Amino acid sequence: MSTSIKTLLALGLFTIVAACSQQEEAIVVEEPIIAEEPTGKF
Repeated sequence: MSTSIKTLLALGLFTIVAACSQQEEAIVVEEPIIAEEPTGKF
């Protein structure tokens, strides 16, 4: 292969790896679970 093709392939691979490594983590908001007070009906 010519040097220019190898250079383009290397840059493309580097771009793909860089794009995949910059994925943001999902933010999960957890709300506390509050138990209902017993009503005495049961």
